[in-house]
Amino acid sequence: MSRQELEAMFSIDDLKKTRFAQELMAESKAEGKIEGKIEGKLEGKLEGKLEVIPSLLRKGFSVEEIAEILELEVEQVRQVIANLN
Repeated sequence: MSRQELEAMFSIDDLKKTRFAQELMAESKAEGKIEGKIEGKLEGKLEGKLEVIPSLLRKGFSVEEIAEILELEVEQVRQVIANLN
């Protein structure tokens, strides 16, 4: 059945009450939580790497060395340095 046919037979509220719809919503929420946690961890790791850049610069490391050590793109390191000034 097409979506239009289902909507003609049932209201949206009726469809939302079905077990299938509820299971889909629960699954989507769980996936969303997992994705959110992963994104948060990745952002935290990146933020930590970016915070180390100034101290590595002060110790005399080159932009290229910092990028290699922190596993970042050279351009990312340059952007952080540009924002320091």
